Amino acid sequence: MTGMGEIIAAWDQPGRTAAIHPTRGISETAYEESGRVQADMLAGELPAGCRIVDFGCGDGRVTIPLAALGYHVTGADASPRMLAAHTERAPDIPTVQSDGADLHDQLGRKADAVVALAVLIHHTYTDGEQIITGLRAAVRANGLLILDWPTSDTPSEGGAWNRVTTWSREQQDTVCARIGLKRLDSALPWGVFKAVKASRS
Repeated sequence: MTGMGEIIAAWDQPGRTAAIHPTRGISETAYEESGRVQADMLAGELPAGCRIVDFGCGDGRVTIPLAALGYHVTGADASPRMLAAHTERAPDIPTVQSDGADLHDQLGRKADAVVALAVLIHHTYTDGEQIITGLRAAVRANGLLILDWPTSDTPSEGGAWNRVTTWSREQQDTVCARIGLKRLDSALPWGVFKAVKASRS
């Protein structure tokens, strides 16, 4: 099973930014439009002007349009190569290098929201829970986490940068109770969670 370090190393390879999203294979215009569409969707859930961390920001596909919508956005990624590409495209948007588990330490303060799209799907259950725990620690009480954290009736671990891990709803609920997340109803294609007090059990 591929570990977190190996997945980060895979994404940090030269040329990997070209594979960051399927629309990039169509055109840069399609790639940028996909980010604008997702930023607009996120804006339907996120309070106007709040402080957001886009974890797994890559080269800024979603971070840049969120900033254009008036959010105070920080891009976070484990890959130095991705962060360098992000800074080249958007030098005014701050970035931090983080594998997720250390996100709060890297930020130095809590955010109003963390968005993580197409990150958790590449990690094992153990690494995925470690990342989610770190993301939760980086969000203030009652803040939001919007997570591409897919469920399935037949969950399985992908555990590679180009494979998908799915979770059962029960697995997710156990993690949420342990670290302090409350699932919210939402029309978004990703899970929306509120940061709450963790269960004592």
